[in-house]
Amino acid sequence: MSDAETAAGPGAPRGGPDQLDEALLATLFTQSAVGLGVLDPQLRLVRANSLVEGEDVGEYIGHRFTEAFRLDDPDGAEQLMKRVLAGEGAARDHLVRGRLRRIPGDREFLVSVYRLDGPGGPEAPALGLLVAVVDVTERQRARARNAALAAVRDAVGGSLDVAATCRSFADALVPGFADLAVVEVVDDVLRGADPPVGPLPPGTPLRRAASGRCDAFRDTAEGAGEGGARGRSGVTRRLAARTPYALATTDLRARLVPLGPDNPWPATDPEGARAVAETGAHSLIVVPLTLRGAVLGLVSLYRCGAAEPFDEDDVSLAVSAATRAALGIDNARRYEREHIIASTVQRRLLPQAERQQAAVDTAHVLLPGRDSGCWFDTIALSGARTALVVGGVAGEGLQSAIAMGQLRTVIQALAGLDLEPEEVLARLKDTADRLADERAALPPADALQSEPMSAGCVYGVYDPFTRTCTVARAGHPAPLIVGPDGRAVALDVPEGPGLFSTDSALFAPATVTLEVGSLLAFCTAELLSGDRAAERITETLARPGRSLQQLGDDIVYALPDDTRSAGAALLLARTGTVSDHLVATWDLAQDPTTPATARVLVRDRLQGWGLGEDTVEATELIVSELVTNAVRYGTPPLRLRLLLDSTLTCEVHDGSPASPHLRHARTVDEGGRGLFIVSRLASHWGARHGPDGKVLWTEQDLPEDERNGAGGER
Repeated sequence: MSDAETAAGPGAPRGGPDQLDEALLATLFTQSAVGLGVLDPQLRLVRANSLVEGEDVGEYIGHRFTEAFRLDDPDGAEQLMKRVLAGEGAARDHLVRGRLRRIPGDREFLVSVYRLDGPGGPEAPALGLLVAVVDVTERQRARARNAALAAVRDAVGGSLDVAATCRSFADALVPGFADLAVVEVVDDVLRGADPPVGPLPPGTPLRRAASGRCDAFRDTAEGAGEGGARGRSGVTRRLAARTPYALATTDLRARLVPLGPDNPWPATDPEGARAVAETGAHSLIVVPLTLRGAVLGLVSLYRCGAAEPFDEDDVSLAVSAATRAALGIDNARRYEREHIIASTVQRRLLPQAERQQAAVDTAHVLLPGRDSGCWFDTIALSGARTALVVGGVAGEGLQSAIAMGQLRTVIQALAGLDLEPEEVLARLKDTADRLADERAALPPADALQSEPMSAGCVYGVYDPFTRTCTVARAGHPAPLIVGPDGRAVALDVPEGPGLFSTDSALFAPATVTLEVGSLLAFCTAELLSGDRAAERITETLARPGRSLQQLGDDIVYALPDDTRSAGAALLLARTGTVSDHLVATWDLAQDPTTPATARVLVRDRLQGWGLGEDTVEATELIVSELVTNAVRYGTPPLRLRLLLDSTLTCEVHDGSPASPHLRHARTVDEGGRGLFIVSRLASHWGARHGPDGKVLWTEQDLPEDERNGAGGER
């Protein structure tokens, strides 16, 4: 046994320490799965294994590490290595980006750097550095794909707006997965139509719903053409035949398309070819947005410049992401379609034109939005009075619009009964309770059965003769009032229970006397939300020299953006009075000769107004019957009033609260035909009650040539 073997011990391997070290190094540099490199103090490679599979290690020897790997941040990498060389400790698992000579595209490396100490130990100058390199490009790509897919899952589906859904989808893919992304939707689908079943024929209009681009390509993307990279949304193009876009919507399969000068298809799509050239795109994935065989649109994803081209794994991710996006777009489309239907129903159920009233000017603003249950109304009442109504059914969709239409129809019918505002709302709430009971009685499987119902309404009546406005409200904001001098007029209206609430509290009205020219604003709750909303509206209403429509527009201009998206209704009214020369009032005696006197007074007044003989004779007969009824069955005081507007109104007031009833007299009866005659001669008739008795009234339609003085003076 040699002296060397004796010193090493009986179990030691054959050979000296130098041989062992050399064998260890050889094994590491030939069999290690990690790329290893030895750098001298000048950071040049002096020994290396195959740092990256597919690369010739000989090409790297003698080059600085940062030059060999062409790092994106060479200065930062060298500073890191110099700190390790100076003895500040090893640097482990630093992620760097660079490019190799034989493998195209950007690469990502996980680099660890260790100091090689000389015989003098850590205090002596270092012999060099040991660098361990792991190519983690594929790992990082897989992580980026997972992150992109997670971003799509998180971002898409939270909105019921098609454009917002497409924007979220594009933003989730750029820049982490693609440099440019374009989402196009079949134009008819954006309008709420059902998506067509594939394949799409060439020439189908596609509208760009969203586009996304990374900052590096933002400027060039703005000017690119129809090939999929232009930044402007809303642009429509027709699907060009014999292109990847057309093929993807023909067989409903995704396409991975390398882009270059040798591609044959850009000849059929010159705009697309120009877009590719201007953006420097070299790799394209085209994915159809499909759901159950129907085509909603198309997704085009591009990589440009030095970015790594797409591969088949990227196509799989794009397909998964597009499937998620298609579901979100279809849900938004279905909601949009229902919203369009609900908005159409709402529009049809609301007044189609401004209605001219006897002594009040009105204007309205209806803001379209998610809320399809708000409504407004102006209703002409007897005695030149006007009912002003604003209400809203909470919720979105067709059912809210239907409930709104039901409540509006009921309140119109109740207004015609000349009930007080608080009684109108009490009966309206009874109707709402029945509607709620009907919904609760639906089968449990019906989704509508579990949806809560909520609604509010404010109802006011303006009387131009007393210049009073009486208001009651049910779970709704009170109206805002501004006098002709610009000062707010207080109107403290007790809030009654909402129309569908279980609260059985009574409705209490409030009455305010207004100066001629005062402004009333009946608003839905959305307009009064936010800081200083009521003050902002009253300040706007106080602006002099503005028409009602201009004031309504000014209020809308000052609204927060979220109010406009929710939808709201605003009804403005400027109070007036009836011109004296269009009204005639007489106090009559409770005497059997009074009907004859009334006929003479009426004939004289109507002839003075220039009405025809047929109208005069019919009015004489109506007044005679009403006054006779008041003399025979009523109590003093007895008063007769005529009002000329677009119609002719006759009113007879007496102190008795009892109302007459229309009945059909038998052939042999000598009386009982008075109200029947009145009902045949008048277009409308009725009775309204007050604290000092009742008023019987009639309205007669006038021939076109006799309608003078309509509307009175404001």
